[in-house]
Amino acid sequence: MPGSKTAGKIFVVDDDRFVLESVTALLREYGFIVHPFTSGQDAVKEFVIEPVDLVLTDINMPGMDGIELLEKIRFLDSATPVLLMTAYADLDVAVKAIQKGAFDFIIKPYRPPALLNAVEKGVNYKRLTQIETHYKSELEQTVSRRTAELNDALGEITRLSHEIIERLTSAVEMRDAETGLHIIRIGAYARRIAEELGMDDDFIETIAVASSMHDIGKIGIADSILLKPGKLSDDEFAAVKEHTSIGERILSGSSHRILQMGAKIAATHHERWDGSGYPKGLRGEEIPLVGRIVILADQYDAIRNPRIYKGAIDHAATCRIILHGDGRTAPQHFDPEILAVFSEIKDDFEKIYEQGRELLPRQ
Repeated sequence: MPGSKTAGKIFVVDDDRFVLESVTALLREYGFIVHPFTSGQDAVKEFVIEPVDLVLTDINMPGMDGIELLEKIRFLDSATPVLLMTAYADLDVAVKAIQKGAFDFIIKPYRPPALLNAVEKGVNYKRLTQIETHYKSELEQTVSRRTAELNDALGEITRLSHEIIERLTSAVEMRDAETGLHIIRIGAYARRIAEELGMDDDFIETIAVASSMHDIGKIGIADSILLKPGKLSDDEFAAVKEHTSIGERILSGSSHRILQMGAKIAATHHERWDGSGYPKGLRGEEIPLVGRIVILADQYDAIRNPRIYKGAIDHAATCRIILHGDGRTAPQHFDPEILAVFSEIKDDFEKIYEQGRELLPRQ
């Protein structure tokens, strides 16, 4: 008897007017909104305009049969259940229809409770599908929104981190404008070497920033030594060497990847491939890759740059010194692979140096 009324919009398709009218009357009695059709073509035309919760169709109809109607509905909408009515003789056809995406089938002559049960299952399925689709859409929008918020937050943290690092290095820069440009160029040289080595983007971006802190330990060296116009004594040179250990102590212990890399660079950017460097005399691959990159970048810029105790050296002469040696600098000081990379990209170093020179105040 009528009782549990379930709102739902249904298309009923059958060329037998008696069946069409009786099914329509039964479903309407139980609260469904029913649109009857005597042909599949008419049902498809209406479906394009007004999708429904379920399509109930006979299999055997002239013109467009139930299987063709199923295929049309599936093409237009994969979620709407299609319920087939079939005689016993058409059972094999109904099974094949299930394989093509039909929701279920009803055997004629149908029993009203079985028909109502199948229709309610179909309508509920459509509603659950819509809820799931809506939930997925809401979830995707939420994830997209939260991801954007997270990216903004991470971007702000990155900008803040870079600003903190810039402020750290500014303590060294304030002693000498040329030192500030040296720090900027080291980051550009290191980035270019890392790119040519084929390192990943994260490594490249990190070393470009972290390498700028290679001399941060010089903040602990007295001006009388650091800016001395003449040759350093052995004791004074020993004091200058301490900037590697001081820099490592300043930067070590952080959980931030840039500062972690910066500590490695500060500690090892004067170690040499042949073991003749300082502070620990590390040799070959005992030296972290970041240290092996920055020593070459630092050496190029130090040779080119004028100092109180020496004049500037041009690009070509600097490359000859690094690649072939001059008595103080030797090729064996550098990782052979990085030295080979430098030989390939050395002209890029000249461009970076000249761009940096443009930032110097005019005399």
